[in-house]
Amino acid sequence: MPAANELIGLIDAPGPERDALAETIAKDGLAVVAVERPDQLPATASLAVARSRVVPSSEWAALARRLPTLVVSDDRQDSDLLQAVDAGLVDYVIEPLRHGHLLRRIIRRVIEVNRLAEEREHDRARLAELNERLETHLAMLRMDQQAGGQIQRKLLPPRPQTVGGVTCDYWLAPSLYLSGDFLDFQRFDDRYTLFYFADVSGHGASSAFVTVLLKYLSNRWQNEWDGQSPECLAPRWLAALNRELLDTGIGKHATLFVGVIDRERRYLHYSLGAQLPMPLLVADGEVRPLAGEGMPVGLFPHVEYPQLGCPLPATFRLCLCSDGILECLPGETLDARLRELERRVLASETVAELRDGLALGKMEDDDDLIAEHAPGHEELPDDLTIMMLSGFGNDNA
Repeated sequence: MPAANELIGLIDAPGPERDALAETIAKDGLAVVAVERPDQLPATASLAVARSRVVPSSEWAALARRLPTLVVSDDRQDSDLLQAVDAGLVDYVIEPLRHGHLLRRIIRRVIEVNRLAEEREHDRARLAELNERLETHLAMLRMDQQAGGQIQRKLLPPRPQTVGGVTCDYWLAPSLYLSGDFLDFQRFDDRYTLFYFADVSGHGASSAFVTVLLKYLSNRWQNEWDGQSPECLAPRWLAALNRELLDTGIGKHATLFVGVIDRERRYLHYSLGAQLPMPLLVADGEVRPLAGEGMPVGLFPHVEYPQLGCPLPATFRLCLCSDGILECLPGETLDARLRELERRVLASETVAELRDGLALGKMEDDDDLIAEHAPGHEELPDDLTIMMLSGFGNDNA
């Protein structure tokens, strides 16, 4: 039922019929104001009830635009009634005094429909305002994320680069503006080259902040290393990073591979924390995963990471991939996809060849383009990174 303060404007000629009609409408507790002409209707009226013979045909359209209007008549053949209906009025009632219950029911329905329409319009306007504000906030967030992505990529090493006969190249494609994948490759001195490959859980801003922390800590630890006991460096780094991540309390963990290349001995010292897939070493026409296993970094306290190592042939390729690559390979099981990855790594001489074989469509190779067009690749279910070391073909470099 409409609220008691709803005002109904009755347009009718003065007399007993108008009084009777007003009384009929008011039986539902509605307020009724009776006027002779449409221009006398008060601004507070919610609905108009007009007798067809009272309102000139030229005024029906204007009245219909101003208020929801019901037209009443005592004659179904009334020509004025037909003109009113043609003008777009809400409804009509024949013999309103006889069908008072029907008239009141229609009034209730029209008022309710009009109220709902006003609420929808209000909600639509409010939603438009909220959408505009949301678009503004999203644009600001997008700019911040794009700037963060540019900065994050500036922290990556140059590519490709050759140090002591070992060449490093990589390709990193974020699924969002910022990436949880990160890597580094640096000369320590004339004998040792240090590198690591990290995949932080999740992706986006929080994961990217961990990669920045990793970059800062690795630089600090590298400056503190005296170049002795290279077999201890990688596990010591992982243990220290494990403590740092646990102390931050941000709930992030990572899988990592840390390597120290002894160019003099042609030997790789390494340690790892739950790296998947394992790095693949290609030499003498064969491919094999490096041995070893370790716990994720940042999940469990007091973890000891393994001291591992292997000789490096005179000609080799070492390929590291983030787990996002497994989503881009055929195979029903994890083992089948790992075997497929081995096959493709063996057949790929370069990062570009391995990347292009993933059938992901056109993949940008330029770092600035990848950052500029972020989010990097909507086709990717996760960040995807490939790193390839090869040597010692240019041993004097």
